[in-house]
Amino acid sequence: MENQHILAERAAKLRYLVVKALHGAGSGHPGGSLSSADLVSYLYFYKMNASADRANDPDRDRFVMSKGHACPALYAALAMKGYFPEEELWQLRKFGGMLQGHPDMREIPGVDMSTGSLGQGISAACGIALAGKVDGRSYRTYSILGDGEIQEGQVWEAAMFAAHYKLGNLTAFVDYNGLQIDGDVHEVMSPAPIDKKFEAFGWHVQMIDGHDFNEIDKAVTAAEAVTDKPSVIICRTVKGKGVSFMENNATWHGKAPNAEQYAVAEAELAAAHDKALKEVECK
Repeated sequence: MENQHILAERAAKLRYLVVKALHGAGSGHPGGSLSSADLVSYLYFYKMNASADRANDPDRDRFVMSKGHACPALYAALAMKGYFPEEELWQLRKFGGMLQGHPDMREIPGVDMSTGSLGQGISAACGIALAGKVDGRSYRTYSILGDGEIQEGQVWEAAMFAAHYKLGNLTAFVDYNGLQIDGDVHEVMSPAPIDKKFEAFGWHVQMIDGHDFNEIDKAVTAAEAVTDKPSVIICRTVKGKGVSFMENNATWHGKAPNAEQYAVAEAELAAAHDKALKEVECK
């Protein structure tokens, strides 16, 4: 994939902004925001037909962050794309700020659907995809779910709906980092085998490394070629990806770093971004 170095730089900056915003807020969800950062970066900086200057274009691609608590990753991408000033990120979760703890389509430019109650986002994405199909629109709908989120029964109602209406314009990603707020997803309420379950519901299924842009691109391209059924890409990821003490640590599902922890995280993420930027410049 020719653009993987650029995407790596975008993802590195996105992670930096996420952790900085969460530290400033003093609360939020770093683990799942960081694990999904590469998926969000791929969609917003490469794949999706969506931009701030065409925010109301009826043919723009749609994105639904079904696991709404991972909105810091979405907010960072929207700021980087120019939907609102980057400085707005420092008002995350603060009174008077625009950016709430979960996405709000009424208040935040670029947010296609308000989410927060787990399971409901993918249902909304199905409705958006069906509307596009009925209206003859060319847009595609993308959604990211958490592996803990798919313990919700509503997810499987949506899966049944999407297959029934042959929503070939819908691509869902499962951020399979293996951890949720209470620990290992397989110990809390195992969703496995995720691939077989989606297959049984009539979806086109792929499993990939969710941090490998080449694999992400190949999977999305394959999904686009399937027009008679919805597609799901199950992405193996690392909770807290990019911050050493957060990686594969469930305790970082829903808390912000203190000043000492932020200093370590900031240094690691800044170094990662500098390295990614140099690799882009070398190309």
